[in-house]
Amino acid sequence: MTGLIVESVLPGSLAEELDIRPGDRLLSVNGTPLCDIIDYSYHTSAADELLLELAKPDGEIWELDIEREPGEPLGLIFPAPTPARCANNCIFCFVHQLPPGLRRPLYVKDEDYRLSFLNGNYVTLANLKPTQLKRIITQRLSPLYISVHVTEPHLRATMLGKQGIPPIMDQLRMLAGGRIHMHTQVVLCPGVNDGKFLEQTVDDLAGLYPAVQSLAIVPLGLTRYRRNLPQLEPVDHDYAKRFLAIWQSRARSLGRRLGEPFLFLADEFYLKAGLPFPPLGDYGDLPQIENGVGMVPLFLRQARKTLRYARPLGSFRATVVTGVSAAGFVNEFLTELSFRTGLQLVAVAVENHLFGDSVTVSGLVAGSDIIAALKGHEIGTLLLLPDVMLKEGEGIFLDGISLDQLGKTLDCRVACFDGTPDDFYRTLQRV
Repeated sequence: MTGLIVESVLPGSLAEELDIRPGDRLLSVNGTPLCDIIDYSYHTSAADELLLELAKPDGEIWELDIEREPGEPLGLIFPAPTPARCANNCIFCFVHQLPPGLRRPLYVKDEDYRLSFLNGNYVTLANLKPTQLKRIITQRLSPLYISVHVTEPHLRATMLGKQGIPPIMDQLRMLAGGRIHMHTQVVLCPGVNDGKFLEQTVDDLAGLYPAVQSLAIVPLGLTRYRRNLPQLEPVDHDYAKRFLAIWQSRARSLGRRLGEPFLFLADEFYLKAGLPFPPLGDYGDLPQIENGVGMVPLFLRQARKTLRYARPLGSFRATVVTGVSAAGFVNEFLTELSFRTGLQLVAVAVENHLFGDSVTVSGLVAGSDIIAALKGHEIGTLLLLPDVMLKEGEGIFLDGISLDQLGKTLDCRVACFDGTPDDFYRTLQRV
């Protein structure tokens, strides 16, 4: 049966007044059958008079005529759509490099344009059907987040591990013609999609500005579990320096030509190269921050602000967990904050034994590696860690270890903060 199962109903809402209950199935709005929550939002967003067709759990069908104030929500909550599975076999796919024993959902590859619109997930569009492309344009599902990687058709098919895929530039032109805004990314694989191929890709995507609003270049991630997969070279210190020497100036030049920043280089390039970051203004309104672009410059600016208002907080010791790549600037912040607060704040950079030492970001630190790094360590009054290490809302690390388990194993009090200097300072204030 088509339609959407009601997950919950907001108290005091129109839906509650109409006796709609969790478990009911909303079949249609104004005669249009519903497939997912995007259909529901699209068909209820503008009309003030609605005809809902509803199926009760016992099979009874209700028809509800609704008149509401402009913009008044109905108060219905539906579960997120089940993600469509990815049919690609990308040569750099991180999921293919995961070790055994992690949380089961981590092994699921999704490729769903709906989640790109709803959550900002990146999709390749290689599995997009013409009817779905038409729906994106008709329902104005904008912005979308698109993994381009390379625009040269043959190389793109090789990188995605799938033949017969639609030409990406044809798809992007159709979306641009439909007034869909797009944020794009290139996962850079040295010796594969760099050089002339990267130049072509940047030129092609910049040619679709302003429909294509941004392009991020991020380095591929390689783990020690990369077995029976195509041989790929890492982005190391020397490569990152050479890459930035070319592309940092090109990004600025392109931004001047287009009138605003367009091409963004991932923070990891600067961290690997050991080079200073551009000023935060070079990142515009941070359209790619969730992609690891501009997070460090933003942290540094926020750190300066936090240090200006930091006051003495006592004399206890606290240990802060961080990934290896973040250790340098985190240490600088903690040194100055220790001086201003009177606290003893110590950062511990956790080496990633789960994925391998080439993986250095904080978001991929496992609970078992934290335990290994801190066993026998003087933690002090509190152990603090950024919440990016945990599954949102569940307090569980990638390897399934919970915060409670971590605290019990290390015999310490554990607290999370949202990764910003301000929230870190506020967390210390509450001790």
